[in-house]
Order: sequence, then structure tokens, then C-alpha cells
Amino acid sequence: MNKNFKAGFVAIVGKPNVGKSTLMNLVMGEKISIISPKPQTTRHQIKGIFTDDERQIVFLDTPGFLKARYELHNRMLEYLQNAIRDADVILFITDAHHFPTDYDEQLLAFISKFKKSKIALLNKIDLVDETTKDHKIDELEEYKFDKIIACCLTDKPDIDSLLGEITNYLPYSPPFYSADEISDLPMRFFVQEIIREQIFLNFRDELPYATSVSVEEYKDLPNKVEIKANLWLERKSQKPIIIGKNGEMIKRIRMASEKEIYNILKKRVKLTLWVKIKPNWRKKKNALKEFGYR
Repeated sequence: MNKNFKAGFVAIVGKPNVGKSTLMNLVMGEKISIISPKPQTTRHQIKGIFTDDERQIVFLDTPGFLKARYELHNRMLEYLQNAIRDADVILFITDAHHFPTDYDEQLLAFISKFKKSKIALLNKIDLVDETTKDHKIDELEEYKFDKIIACCLTDKPDIDSLLGEITNYLPYSPPFYSADEISDLPMRFFVQEIIREQIFLNFRDELPYATSVSVEEYKDLPNKVEIKANLWLERKSQKPIIIGKNGEMIKRIRMASEKEIYNILKKRVKLTLWVKIKPNWRKKKNALKEFGYR
């Protein structure tokens, strides 16, 4: 092992839709975190493990910092808090067009309690002029960040430079994971997330938030993968909406999910979806445990 090798954990924090999951996927070069235009899409702490000859950076994509309305939200806040506690570096992402929001200020007050190295990433600078960008950087400097980086994640910024800046604040350490791992989560988890992403992309209002997905069967066969999954809803009235007229909506979800899974596995995918009801599952600790929210 290279004695100058560095390894550590980086918690990615910021308000919903600011670019946390986009950054994770850009760094990893693969889709690790699901993305949708709706807030609170990320429910779990998701690890993306980047390793090269000099370092291993374990990125922790976190749920948004939110006021808890359900037991599910309490679990999401626990994931966020645990990620920050475990991290060597806190990477705060904000939006140049809107910073500072009340949300930003609450989150900044929260992370200020932790004595960690902190980097601010000012995203979406393409939406503001140079004077505004400089003003936003000045405002961020008031929060005593170790480094402030301005970029536009949708333009695929210089990821090598960003990784270099993060590496500066990591401890010297052997790697925590083998070099070929990109996440510590099983494929079943990513299948659930892919299906859930399609629900967020195809439905509005409350339905995506009231839906959970569980994979009941996963068969990795030589030439194909067979998957059976349940879509759990809170009310019977939601069932015809997610199925759609003549089953059109659930067919759309199934086909889009199969395509995404194929892109990862490069195998033919047969996905079967069942819609089931578990009333008020977001409020029930046992239901959350059953659905993988530990």
C-alpha cells in the first residue's frame, strides 16, 4: 500500500434539487443515486465509493434536511445526522440562483456544530452573472468554509480538480473497501430505487411520497434477470392511479425500469410489479423496518 494513500468519508449535504445526487453520479461515472425534479427523492444514505491509485473517497449522498411530519422523515434525518457524524469532510452544495434560502441557513447552522473540514460547492453559476456569483461567494465566506468552489454540474465540470480539492482534507489511511466496489449496497436496493425513480418521474402530488418499493424475488440467471417487486401504497384510492387506464401507467413504469436495469446489468430483464396496500406505512416503525429503513 502506498504510504501516501488517503481514504475518508464525504457527506454531501444541501437542500432538495440542488445537485447532490447529480454530483454523486458524475463522480462515480455511473448512476448511483436516483434523480427527479421533486424534493425528498433521496430517502436513504447512499454510498458511492471512488478509488484510484492515490485515494479512496466514500461519498455519502444524504436525504434533505427537513421538518419531520412522519416517522419516515425521522429516519431520513437520522441518516443525514449519521452521515455528518461519520464524515471526514462535509460537502455543502447550494444554488447560486437562490442562496441563501431559509433552508440553507438552517442547514448551515446545523453543520456548524460539527468540527469537520467543510467545502462549499456553489452550483448553477450559469444562472447568474459574474457580479452575482462573486457576491454569493462572499456570503459563503462568512460561514468559514475551508474551500469554496463555483461550478455548474450540468456542464460536467472538472471532476478531477474537485476530487483533488476533497483529497486535500482526507486523512492518510488504507482503503475501507476493495478497489472494484462502487457501493456497499446490493443490486436489490438499486432495483427498488430505479422503480421508485420512475414513480417520481411519472406522478405528481403526494403519490410518489406515499409509495415504497420492495423486491420480493431476484433471480440472476445466465441470460436474464427475473425480478418480482411490490409497490406499496397507503390508500386503496391510490391503486387505480398507479395502475392507470388499462394498466398503461404501471406498464410504463415497468418498461422504463427494465430499460434502466438493463443498462446496468447488460442482461435481459423481466420485471413483474404488484401493487399492494399498507395503510399509513410512513408513520409506522414496523412497516419502515420491513421496507429497509433501519
